[in-house]
Amino acid sequence: MIEIGLPIARISALDLGFKDQLNAYLKREMLVSDEIFQQVREILQNVKINGNRAVVDYTNKFDNFAVDSLEDLFVSQKQLEKSLNRISVAQRDALEHAANRIEKYHERQLTTSWQYEEEDGSVYGQKITPLNRVGVYVPGGKANYPSSMLMLAIPAKVAGVQDIVAVVPARYSEKSDLIFAAAKIAGVSEVCTIGGAQAIGALAYGTEALPRVDKIAGPGNVYVNVAKRIVFGDVGIDMVAGPSELTIICDGTTDPDWIAADLFSQAEHDEFAQSILIANSNEYLDQVEASINSLLPKMDRREIIQASLKNRGIFIRVGSVEQAAEVSNLIAPEHLEISISNPQSILPNITNAGAIFIGRYSAEALGDYCAGPSHVLPTSGTSRFFSALGVYDFQKRSSLISCSPEGASNLAETAAELARNELLQAHALSAEYRLNKSTD
Repeated sequence: MIEIGLPIARISALDLGFKDQLNAYLKREMLVSDEIFQQVREILQNVKINGNRAVVDYTNKFDNFAVDSLEDLFVSQKQLEKSLNRISVAQRDALEHAANRIEKYHERQLTTSWQYEEEDGSVYGQKITPLNRVGVYVPGGKANYPSSMLMLAIPAKVAGVQDIVAVVPARYSEKSDLIFAAAKIAGVSEVCTIGGAQAIGALAYGTEALPRVDKIAGPGNVYVNVAKRIVFGDVGIDMVAGPSELTIICDGTTDPDWIAADLFSQAEHDEFAQSILIANSNEYLDQVEASINSLLPKMDRREIIQASLKNRGIFIRVGSVEQAAEVSNLIAPEHLEISISNPQSILPNITNAGAIFIGRYSAEALGDYCAGPSHVLPTSGTSRFFSALGVYDFQKRSSLISCSPEGASNLAETAAELARNELLQAHALSAEYRLNKSTD
């Protein structure tokens, strides 16, 4: 039997100094060396200046490709169709079922333009406009993720984006058919097999073969995230994502094997993923740890799971499920499972979470693939201020102001007074010209 080696870290919310202990175990600071920042800046600058040539050189160097032009790295719609036809019936059915559910969910997020009219005839409102062109970064590090292709592109399509460009660091081949089939199903306009900081630079600045986009969405490795931070402002971004996270609140009544498998589902992403269990019983935490030791040898990615749980896993003892909600809010996790007998009872207490899975049957893995909401979520505590990726990330909102003569006159005196208090004379004069004026 493979042993975890060291017990998973345990702390108690009942102890003094708990918050300091929790923060120490979370280790969420994005510890990026100056060297990495400098490397990424150089890559981005090179792509900005040299376009196609720089992207090709970096792709050949970092991804072990051997191509002469960026055009060689594009995947045509015909090739996407070929991939779709090559996958098995079961694989196609699964992708299409997931895509249909994702589309159905995100259609409910659509907002429309609106206006209202005041008594003086002035009209105010908001105009909703989809972005013209977006780039979706689909990671391909330790595995290919066709699910991410669906979760990124479909909300953009529902929002009305005309050009959806997917970049993915995977060669076009039968081995990668699933991800290219997913691109076809999701309605992606262009696919380019590039990745890393060079892909972010190409999307942000544009090259001879790849016009720039308005916004970039999608997770990636540390180089991708640093690149997204740097290009923000030249282009929009969804968020800066860190390692995947799962927090589970459990009252001790869920099968320990279920909870162990749920913790594994995050830990197997990579060694830096973080799996946290909050329970109101030390005996139950012992049961889950026993399940972990029993099930781990059966896992194909057991080395990654073991490293993740040893280095970043946390078991937290609380006095009640209400206190568990308080602790979860401090963690502000990417994914939160509420695996208790009456999960709705504490749902109002949850204020920080990217996605909330309610009840013991709502495994986070179902949300990863086909429940409907996008699995692109805020990590590293940023669910305090970021939300799950959605249709709204691919829409712009423009304010509408249409003053009637009477409405302008009604506003002019107030505007002029505030402007003069801010020592902005021209603002005041501009408003006062509309004071007590009738239409010509």
